[in-house]
Amino acid sequence: MIDHGNDKKSAVQAKFDAQKIAFGPIMFQAAKALRDFGILSYLLKHRKGDSIENIAKELDVSVYGVKVLLEAGLSMELVFVDNSIYKVTKTGFFMASDELTRVNMNFTHDVNYLGFFDFHNSIKEGKPTGLKTFGNWDTVYEGLSQLPEDVQESWFDFDHFYSDTAFPEIMEIVFKKGGRKVLDVGGNTGKFSIKCAAYNDENQMTILDLPGQTAVADKNIKEAGFGNRINTHSINLLDATTPFPKGYNTIWMSQFLDCFSKEQILTLLQRSYDALDQDGSLFILETYWDRQKYEASTYSLHATSLYFTNIANGNSQMYHSSDLIKLIDQANMKIVNDYDNIGVSHTLFEVKKK
Repeated sequence: MIDHGNDKKSAVQAKFDAQKIAFGPIMFQAAKALRDFGILSYLLKHRKGDSIENIAKELDVSVYGVKVLLEAGLSMELVFVDNSIYKVTKTGFFMASDELTRVNMNFTHDVNYLGFFDFHNSIKEGKPTGLKTFGNWDTVYEGLSQLPEDVQESWFDFDHFYSDTAFPEIMEIVFKKGGRKVLDVGGNTGKFSIKCAAYNDENQMTILDLPGQTAVADKNIKEAGFGNRINTHSINLLDATTPFPKGYNTIWMSQFLDCFSKEQILTLLQRSYDALDQDGSLFILETYWDRQKYEASTYSLHATSLYFTNIANGNSQMYHSSDLIKLIDQANMKIVNDYDNIGVSHTLFEVKKK
């Protein structure tokens, strides 16, 4: 795992890094413009580089516009220059063509950027005050189906990119005993349940989520042809007095518990305990910031926590694994299997009743 316990950089480097943060929002937009105007892609195709004038002419962007963007790109190390010829760097390559970077940047820009102007109030009030950029909801999940189309696309691209890479790896683990009766808690658009139904024709799935999400899931289930094996159950998951439907040998939670405060997570685990058969398993798939192989993953997860603070709900985050382990114990449950490095950055807990 990554060591986060030192401060070894020089004062000069530390001050430079502070300026990167101070100007971060401006440089972010410059990087996005270098990507969106096709300047980085152009330089990828012309690996020997080109002049500002030629780039401007080929892309039909003003010489001035290309000049200020490329000069900003020098400081961000997206490009370098040799005798007035600009060339793309390795970082510029990822900015232009890496799917993970594209998804993260679009999520930051479309879902978060405007709302974060009000970030201080989210900290003060414990509410997602940036969400008012889009509508008057208590959480983003209530308004997810009503968000502007481009914002929805960026939100779902972000959500699905991480989970989709993990699904193929976890199928054999979850269904090692064959067909299961599965409660998919926070099943959203039904993507996981549909994959489960396709994986094993004995699986019976129930998606538990808010009415707006189950309406979308119902449509997707019908289109996929699994209406006979996947059903939905609408519920306000924040209402701790509403029990989960009972009689399941498997409960699935994927990138779900990070959407709630620790107090709310405990009630969700307790209701899962009641819904689960005596020898059943609760599978929790999450991205814990302390269990990452790469600094980039930890950095991204810490940033994502702030999205929860300002946009999503005001009280949740990407957790340290110890937070969840303690809550599982409080819910009178125990982890019987623990799998790291699944997909991009996930950990899978298999949990049973004590």
